Amino acid sequence: MAKEAIKKIKLAIQAGKATPAPPVGTVLGPAGINLQEFCTKYNDATRDKMGDILPVEISIYDDRSFDFVIKTPPTSFLLKKYAKINKGSVKGANEVVATLSKDQIKEIAEIKLPDLNAYDVEQAMKIVEGTAKNMGIVVEGNDSETE
Repeated sequence: MAKEAIKKIKLAIQAGKATPAPPVGTVLGPAGINLQEFCTKYNDATRDKMGDILPVEISIYDDRSFDFVIKTPPTSFLLKKYAKINKGSVKGANEVVATLSKDQIKEIAEIKLPDLNAYDVEQAMKIVEGTAKNMGIVVEGNDSETE
């Protein structure tokens, strides 16, 4: 019989750098799981993505065992990384802070595709472009630049 999760916790942790200290410890400690074991497994699983912030969904079972699913990095994080900026526009689409090419948007869309509500890369690109626009990042070759 499959174990039933008694609790699901979602966190965003930097890849390869989980420690039992806050914020991980303060969230997972009350759940009663072995913090060091979680940190070790998470760090081993994310070692190849060092520096990225990865959302993780942790399922905790009644016998205090756990498993976790690592998601793709947030779209905003990937956009900032590709645009080489620290933060998006304060004024949203009214202030341009960076420009990305269609190819870069396609790369981000391909990374995000498993976690997006889209069937193909073209649909995923539209979602990523919307996020970019709200962050003040212009996509080269878009007609919306002149609006």
